[in-house]
Amino acid sequence: MSTQTEVLEDLLIEEQLKDLNEIVLYNDEVNTFDHVIETLMDACEHTPEQAEQCSLIVHYNGKCTVKTGAYEDLRPRCSKLLEAGLSAEIV
Repeated sequence: MSTQTEVLEDLLIEEQLKDLNEIVLYNDEVNTFDHVIETLMDACEHTPEQAEQCSLIVHYNGKCTVKTGAYEDLRPRCSKLLEAGLSAEIV
């Protein structure tokens, strides 16, 4: 593989990564672990294990990226989190 091909591949990968957004979930003093876990499973299609891990990261670190993808996919997911009373945003 030539150096030029490798550079082009690296640029394509970088461009793809720039098009991705993240849903960041923030800690609050209101919602229970069970509610957060159930909501992550519903809105973000997490497995129970993923949802539990994210809830613990949010609890101890104050925030956690819970989903990465195209803005069009993340928008309705973030809306579900917000409608469930969680604090989240797309970045």
